[in-house]
Amino acid sequence: MTRTPRRKTSGPAAAGDAGAVPALVSWGLFAAWAANDIEEIFTMAPWSRAAVPRLKARFPSVPDRVWSRMEVTQPHASTAIGLMALLMAAAAAEGARTRGQSVVFRTVLTGFGLHGLVHMAQAAAYRGYTPGVATSPTVVIPYSIWALTHLRRAGIPPVSPALSLALFPVTAGAVHALAQRLTKPGRKDPARRGSGRVRG
Repeated sequence: MTRTPRRKTSGPAAAGDAGAVPALVSWGLFAAWAANDIEEIFTMAPWSRAAVPRLKARFPSVPDRVWSRMEVTQPHASTAIGLMALLMAAAAAEGARTRGQSVVFRTVLTGFGLHGLVHMAQAAAYRGYTPGVATSPTVVIPYSIWALTHLRRAGIPPVSPALSLALFPVTAGAVHALAQRLTKPGRKDPARRGSGRVRG
């Protein structure tokens, strides 16, 4: 009597079954981020110009240099979002390549979802609209819950929420710092620097 080979079961019992996570879950990260940042690219600069005077009046003891750093120009906002787009696309691609197994993808995904809650908390503290808050409860948080549910059902372990949340503002801060350098008024092309000097 011949024995038929047993088929391997799928689902939670097969922990780490990467085939259970479709690429749509990973690329959805970039799509959800894009929706959130399209909102921000149109609102960040005008909001900062209107919000700074209001916040100055509410917190007069805060030094002016803090408020000056808070104001962003449209070129700054566009550049920062463009730089972040490269990072988010790379994280989504890594997630698709590993079918959700990538630690980088899972960390960015978790931080992205938590940053949606931060957007909502900022709006509540400001007592009004803040850039990104409209798409946080409608896109960012629902997508993140959906994606993390897919990972959990595939048996892929979660990453530390605290670490993910901590890394997101650090990354955003670095991106904005670079964008500020790239869009700083009066920044000259090094090749042209010194072209106005009088030669002897």
